[in-house]
Amino acid sequence: MSDVVIYHNPKCGTSRNTLALIRNAGIDPRVIEYLTSPPDRDTLRSLIEHAGLTVRQALREKGTPFQELGLGDASLTDDALLDAMLAHPILINRPFVVTPTAVRLCRPSELVLDILDQPQRGPFTKEDGEVVIDEHGRRVR
Repeated sequence: MSDVVIYHNPKCGTSRNTLALIRNAGIDPRVIEYLTSPPDRDTLRSLIEHAGLTVRQALREKGTPFQELGLGDASLTDDALLDAMLAHPILINRPFVVTPTAVRLCRPSELVLDILDQPQRGPFTKEDGEVVIDEHGRRVR
């Protein structure tokens, strides 16, 4: 079992790019497709806290029932937001990556490079054509 875990949505380009960067480092992560296997409440809260985020920062708006559920209401508690995220996992922003050293919400995808122990093994270009890793395995800024 890998010590790197990605909470992944295969329909999301950022999530696919993040997974590809992990694999480009020679890591075979444990992939959890959180839309079909969502984390439980304690795990979700832990991911958010360890990533240094608030619950609201981990909430996804685009392409979700955010507006319909009235989640923009600033008076909603963290527990209410977590309830919504658990009832509608599409509201969980992605991808969260867990490594032995850190947890990170990898938006943009190259944020994962900051928490991987292994270097990139070769060049990497995101799906949109942006070069992230050069031919020598070095990060392009």
